[in-house]
Amino acid sequence: MNKTIVAILTAFIPNKKSKEAWKHKLTKIDLGSMVNKGIAELIAGVIPHKMTRNQWRGILRYGVFKGLRLRYFLKKHKYITPEHYLSICAIAKNEGPYFEEWITWHRNLGVEKFYIYDNESTDNTKEVLEPYIKAGLVEYTFWPGMKQQLMTYDHCLEKHRLHTRWIAVIDLDEFIVPIKDKSIPDFLKRFEEFAAVEINWLVYGSGGAKYKEKGKVMERFKKHSRPEEWANRHVKSIVDPRRVFSFIGCHEVARSSGKTADPHGNVVTQHFRDREPQQDVIRINHYAVKSYEEFLQKRSRGRARALEQRDLGYFDWLDLNDITEE
Repeated sequence: MNKTIVAILTAFIPNKKSKEAWKHKLTKIDLGSMVNKGIAELIAGVIPHKMTRNQWRGILRYGVFKGLRLRYFLKKHKYITPEHYLSICAIAKNEGPYFEEWITWHRNLGVEKFYIYDNESTDNTKEVLEPYIKAGLVEYTFWPGMKQQLMTYDHCLEKHRLHTRWIAVIDLDEFIVPIKDKSIPDFLKRFEEFAAVEINWLVYGSGGAKYKEKGKVMERFKKHSRPEEWANRHVKSIVDPRRVFSFIGCHEVARSSGKTADPHGNVVTQHFRDREPQQDVIRINHYAVKSYEEFLQKRSRGRARALEQRDLGYFDWLDLNDITEE
C-alpha cells in the first residue's frame, strides 16, 4: 500500500532526480498510518470541545473495531500480573553519549525496564546500550523510517500491555524528578485508579554555554525557566497500558477506560495548554537545548515526529535561564 501511495504522490513531479529523492523520502514514512490519522483528524475535527475532540482523534486513529478486540483481549487476560511496575519507552537517534546518565537516573528512582527504539542511529548507541541489553534492563528495537515517534509509542503499548503496570513515555533530554516522594513508583501508588498521569516540564536553558563540555547534563545545566513559563504547560504522560488505546500526540493518550490525572490527583478536564503548570509534586526536567553546539547537533539529527528540521528559533524559545538551581 505504501508503494502505491508514493507512486500517486510523485507521479506529477517532472524532474526525475527530484522524483527519486521524494520517493526515497516518502518510502521511509508509514503513509497508510498518515492517511488513517488524516481521516481521524477530519472526523474528530467537527467536535467543538477540545478534550473530547482529542480523545476521539486517538480512538479513531487506533480503529473502533481494533479497540473492541483490544477490550476483549484485556478482559480475557485481566488476571495476569505484570512483570514490572514501571517502565520507560523512548525513541532515540544518535543519543549515545546521553544514555548512561539518563538510564542511571531513572533506574535509581524505580524504573525497572527501558524499551528503547533506535531510529537509525549512526553513532555508538548500540554499543553503549549493549551492557544494559545483556543485563535485561533494556529491550532494544531498531526502528527505521521518518515520522516514527507515534508508531513506536503505539508499538510499545501493544507489545507490553501485559508486561508492565505503568509506562512513562519521555525523551532522552527529559528526566523525571519526584519532589515529594523518594521514587517515581511511590508517587504512582496514589494514582492506580487512573489510566494516565500528565506531568509538566520545567525547561532548562543553555546557561550561556556555546560548546559541549565534559560532564553530566544535570550537572552542566543549572539554570531553568520560571515555573509559570508558558512552555512548561507541556506535559508528558505515564500511562497504564491496559487502559489506553494509543497516543494522540507525544504528550497525551486516548483512553479506553478510566480518567487522566494531574500530579495533584485532580481529574484533567482541560487541555494541557490551557492549564497552569504544576511542578511542586513531580516534574520533568527538560534539557531541550543544552549548549548551542549540542542544539545544532540535535537539529541536524532531524525530528522523530516531523519531516522538517527544527527552526533556529527553537533555541531562542527554550533557552530559558531565569532561575539558578540551588
